[in-house]
Amino acid sequence: MTAPKLTPRMAELLTRIQRAKRPPFHTLTPRDARIAYRMGAEILDLPRAPLARVEDLQVAGRAARLYAPSGDRLPVMLYLHGGGFTIGDLETHDSLCRQLSLRSGAAVLALDYRLAPEHRFPAAVDDAWAALAWLHGQAGTLGLDGSRLGVGGDSAGGTLAASCAFHAREQGLPLALQLLITPGTDSHMSHDSHRRFAEGYLLDARSIEWFFGHYIDHQHRGDWRFAPLHADDHAGLAPAAVLLAEADPLVDEGLAYADVLRAAGVPVQLDLVRGVTHDFIKMGRSLPEAIAALDFCASAIREHLRP
Repeated sequence: MTAPKLTPRMAELLTRIQRAKRPPFHTLTPRDARIAYRMGAEILDLPRAPLARVEDLQVAGRAARLYAPSGDRLPVMLYLHGGGFTIGDLETHDSLCRQLSLRSGAAVLALDYRLAPEHRFPAAVDDAWAALAWLHGQAGTLGLDGSRLGVGGDSAGGTLAASCAFHAREQGLPLALQLLITPGTDSHMSHDSHRRFAEGYLLDARSIEWFFGHYIDHQHRGDWRFAPLHADDHAGLAPAAVLLAEADPLVDEGLAYADVLRAAGVPVQLDLVRGVTHDFIKMGRSLPEAIAALDFCASAIREHLRP
């Protein structure tokens, strides 16, 4: 299968990024990669939107940031940032979380989960699960409604969000939505999209392997908490909204995961956005597709979380 044609604006952005000659993540130390990612994370993102509530707090022993468009008793989504389990933080995804809250009318709680290689698998999973359980039980202390609860994330955060759906099912938590934005769901990098987009499409094969190597031992990569596509049973999971980018190494495993969820009887809303790359949702200053993707996510949050 040949690679798809990028939109003109996406192609222009990739050219600009390549001309900047920023060192790829796999050539950096984790510390330097975090600095580089934070410095560039919101250059293409929409400006940080003002909201009625933006509060830094502690959730299950981790730093978190709450976003809400009003002081009402709102439903709430736990949000888990991307960055290959190794980079990313509350600042890199601040604009995105503000947009999700503003456009959906729901509260968003972003979690600063532990990162690799200092904290390898399953530390990030444990933090995500603990935060979801905390939010269900303690949302009322924030003036929010923990009975109308969702979880979402992008890239590695999408993987963590998918794992949270299993945790909610097993613990009987009333999870109304799992929002999976360009998630990783497999562990073998064997789907054809990994070959088609191995280089030159923002997220490259060497960086994926760099992230994996820092986060998880090879013998553990089949664990469904890292690769939810490999879980034995997907029945009874929360409804899913899955947002994928056509020119993304992860797109085929995202499509496969949506198919597995549907086959298990899980309601799935799928949006496959043509001609864009991984992380496109954070390029709203330049890509109209990013704005439409934000609206897709916000619509799913409203549909499943709002009364």
